[in-house]
Amino acid sequence: MADSERLSRAALSRLMEPQDAAGLALVQATGAVDALRVATGQLTAGPELEQEITALLAGCGSSSAWSGLAASLKRWQPRIPDLAPERDLATMARLGGRLITPADELWPTQLADLGIQEPICLWWRGQEQQLPTVAASVAVVGSRDSTSYGAAVTGDIAYSLAQRGLTVVSGGAYGIDAHAHRAALAGASSTVPTIAVMAGGVDRFYPSGNEDLLRAVCNQGAVLAEVPPGSAPTRYRFLQRNRIIAALSAVTVVVEARWRSGALNTAHHAETLGRAVGAVPGSVHSANSAGCHRLLRDGGAVCVTDAAEIAELAAPSGSALPDARHGEAAVQDGLTLEDLILLDALPLRSTTSVDKLSVVAGLGQESVRAGLGRLGLLGLAVSERGGWKRGKVND
Repeated sequence: MADSERLSRAALSRLMEPQDAAGLALVQATGAVDALRVATGQLTAGPELEQEITALLAGCGSSSAWSGLAASLKRWQPRIPDLAPERDLATMARLGGRLITPADELWPTQLADLGIQEPICLWWRGQEQQLPTVAASVAVVGSRDSTSYGAAVTGDIAYSLAQRGLTVVSGGAYGIDAHAHRAALAGASSTVPTIAVMAGGVDRFYPSGNEDLLRAVCNQGAVLAEVPPGSAPTRYRFLQRNRIIAALSAVTVVVEARWRSGALNTAHHAETLGRAVGAVPGSVHSANSAGCHRLLRDGGAVCVTDAAEIAELAAPSGSALPDARHGEAAVQDGLTLEDLILLDALPLRSTTSVDKLSVVAGLGQESVRAGLGRLGLLGLAVSERGGWKRGKVND
């Protein structure tokens, strides 16, 4: 059964595009083996299955694009003749790689935070070793056409993060990605200093100009993809792999990004997952920093300038993980970044108003009111005579 599960997931990763909501819902509803049989026409799906898929898609907000199983089957049909999972697995074995699935011990459990968008499988090229937990991983992303400033800052940050034993996750591209991987390898003090998440198959290193770098990542870290060997790195797949980069990491740091950079897409995935986002400020005259300033202005990111600040951002996320059960948890563990900022802004003795909290915390009044409600339920905030102060809870 284990072999059939692995073969089925290998085949499904070729049959379906990343983030194919209908396909992922089908896998969740039936399991990989039966999902492949349904998708290839070997097993006829009844109305109950269609109803279950519809409910799953509605639960994750993807039902609007769902036009029924028949339409999905028609969409998958042209790829059926190309399915050869045994060949793909043999290709990976020849490259010294492997396929991992959510049932494997080596599977990064933090990917479960993606919900229905968790990858069907991961094609992995590199040494067989346990990948780091989310608390020990930081994504460093940015523009492909990085400036000398961006390259220098990225190098300092990634090197120092690696020296602290944190794994640097990025996308293997030119520019900031390449500088991040290279510096992490140079500063490596962890068993997996860096992870490259690719948009295409890991049998071919892309871009070709980074081939030597990506080979070094394979030797010391890991190169991952959710698409099988031979898959082309299309624009769509670049955007889809960004959710994996964000999900693997406690913090996503954007060093340089233009106004409409793909790095902002990674940051938005991180925000959606409740992960921390950091942005490195740059010159107001530099178009390469416009995206970073946009993140800071919109309140989606915290200004960071070095590895120490980034490591500090990573700590609250790490301490709230289920498997981090060393010592008694503090009440504020697991709070969102906005709630932590609001908690810090609350006075200990005297009370203050929502208007003043909005100014001190740098949050909108609606965000302050919502945050006070959440903190009040935890006993971290107390309302007295129309004002608010910090609750008397031991840290």
